[in-house]
Amino acid sequence: MNIFKLNNTTFRILQYHIMEHPENNEEYKGLTVNHGVSSQPIVNPYRRTRARKRSLTAAEYVEGIRKGDVSVLGQAVTLVESTADAHQAIAQEVIEKCLPYSGNSKRIGITGVPGAGKSTSIDVFGLHVIGKGGKLAVLAIDPSSERTRGSILGDKTRMEKLSQQKEAFIRPSPSAGSLGGVARKTRETIVLCEAAGYDNIFVETVGVGQSETAVHSMVDFFLLIQLAGTGDELQGIKRGIMEMADGIVINKCDGDNIERAKLAAAQFSNALHLFPPTPSKWRPEVLTYSGYFDLGIDKVWDMIDRYFEYVKRTGYFERKRNEQEKYWMIETINEQLLGQFYHNPEIKSLLEQKELRVLNNEQSSFTAARDVLDHYYGTLRK
Repeated sequence: MNIFKLNNTTFRILQYHIMEHPENNEEYKGLTVNHGVSSQPIVNPYRRTRARKRSLTAAEYVEGIRKGDVSVLGQAVTLVESTADAHQAIAQEVIEKCLPYSGNSKRIGITGVPGAGKSTSIDVFGLHVIGKGGKLAVLAIDPSSERTRGSILGDKTRMEKLSQQKEAFIRPSPSAGSLGGVARKTRETIVLCEAAGYDNIFVETVGVGQSETAVHSMVDFFLLIQLAGTGDELQGIKRGIMEMADGIVINKCDGDNIERAKLAAAQFSNALHLFPPTPSKWRPEVLTYSGYFDLGIDKVWDMIDRYFEYVKRTGYFERKRNEQEKYWMIETINEQLLGQFYHNPEIKSLLEQKELRVLNNEQSSFTAARDVLDHYYGTLRK
């Protein structure tokens, strides 16, 4: 029993009974307070629990993907991105069964510094592709926070027109701090999208760091988007990214920026003459366009069509894809070996011991690493 005192008047309140308000006492004439509504349960008794979706089999995933079911395709991509062993097992089975139906698309990598207008450009490029009767899948690698590992995954909102097209499939993926991991999963997602009938694949890079190298190893054409009038045109002329580019386009060539864009195009074109010939012997072209005002899009896509016609005629198209297949086989082996090494319980314990010895200047970093590797190789021989 709980007891409350108010104005020398004692009210006894029994649990599970309705409380009498002190304002209804004779001392407060003219003021009436009605009884409140009895407490309601927190959980709605009329709420129906939603039945859990039945897990699809690998054959059902493949059937849905082949029919072009976007929902099933999205679920399959989620399986590919999952780190759970059970999910990876079925994902790899789905990929294997989709392989015979893959390889029939134009794979185009798109990169550029943040703010260059990659998403806006993809929006208008995609509409151009769909307008010509094609289907498009956009795989955007979204940077993750180094502290929280979170990603905004907002690329779809920046492709406002394209996201409304039923012929387009847009899928942002978080880098989650592991560029190699997300690159491999993007490579596998390409197989699923091709099996679903998408004959054009855009892979948008983070735009910073080494993501360009990973994306270059999974696409046929690598498009570099640059800006003019930012004061760093020469900063953008770097051997690494320039040598990978099959085409360079200067965005925002509109209004007062037209002359600056043309000047930047001339600078990039002159710089390309200083580089050795590309493996395909294709000479990259430099064009100007405006993604926002939808100007010059036809010229950019005509350049891409000319490239594909050239590399298929010379046989470089098949050679490059074969090299990429071997590259990803080796990359997968490296990833698996690293995972097995660092997840080994004995190695984890030994690494902690060696780290302390290194920090206390009791052993050098090189001999500590050698001891850890020798121990690991010893466990493999047992």
